[in-house]
Amino acid sequence: MRSRLYVETSVVSYLTSRPSRDVIALAHQELTRDWWSRAQLEFDLYASRLVVAEAQLGNPEAAAARLAILEPVTLLNETSECRALASKLLAAGGLPKKASSDALHIAIATVHGMDYLVTWNCKHIANARMMRFVTETCHAEEFEPPVICTPEELIEE
Repeated sequence: MRSRLYVETSVVSYLTSRPSRDVIALAHQELTRDWWSRAQLEFDLYASRLVVAEAQLGNPEAAAARLAILEPVTLLNETSECRALASKLLAAGGLPKKASSDALHIAIATVHGMDYLVTWNCKHIANARMMRFVTETCHAEEFEPPVICTPEELIEE
């Protein structure tokens, strides 16, 4: 049985964006493209309507490229349970109020039982300081959170 993986918007953006002038961002982009080519074979891929909504923002050509990446990905529904968990993640103070969409990504992946949430958002999502807080909040609500990581952490050689 393949693992279930939630793809957050930043990964889609790294897959489709023009090569960065910043060497670290460029390395992340290349790594993400390499990982993506294998991820589709190794994981059952999921996203949400929130990912689609975020992918639609900005330059129309760039948005079209992001949406094309998402076409084969199964979309998860944003349920009242997801919204309630996201609210608890925000209310407990671990995530700032401005990170409400980040809390919702975590909640959607958690409520739908994803094994992994893959992201390049290391400020509010793939952040070691947030993980303890996210895990404690999810467990208090009787959910098991996914492993939250970057594409780099999922590469197997």
